[in-house]
Amino acid sequence: GSCFPKDVQALVKAADENVYDFQILKSVMEVNERQKTILVDKLLRYYKNDIQGKHFALWGLAFKPETDDIREAPALYIIDALVKNGATVTVFDPEGIENVRNLIGDKVTYATNQYDALENAHALLIATEWSVFRNPDFEKIESTLKNKVIFDGRNLYDLDKMIDLGYYYNSIGRK
Repeated sequence: GSCFPKDVQALVKAADENVYDFQILKSVMEVNERQKTILVDKLLRYYKNDIQGKHFALWGLAFKPETDDIREAPALYIIDALVKNGATVTVFDPEGIENVRNLIGDKVTYATNQYDALENAHALLIATEWSVFRNPDFEKIESTLKNKVIFDGRNLYDLDKMIDLGYYYNSIGRK
């Protein structure tokens, strides 16, 4: 959420004010910043850096499940990067959707449920590990997505199952 980055920044500022180069915390800040868009980096590699005109579904807007808090949520950075690269995005979140709508307006399309978000999408990106996303109807996903492609930032699904189902499935820190 928003507390950890703020606290790390405060420690780095205090160190700087005391003429101490707190390199490890600066490294933490850099890594955390990169992590926000790691799914976009993976997606861009998959599409050979050309997502202009493509459409993507994004499940999860809040920074964690069971909250509507979107402060420092990876989804916001993902949306920004996708749009800057010429893509369009439809989003769904059980709680955070109104906060995102109030923050970014019509920059994205808002779905009323997770499956509606998949309509005409080239791939699905998952940014929050809501329980409703953990056991989806994969047949419904397959019949709705244009391609069986999922970029999962929360490692929700079993790798072998995804292979058996015929998905291109890219998660974090796994093969």
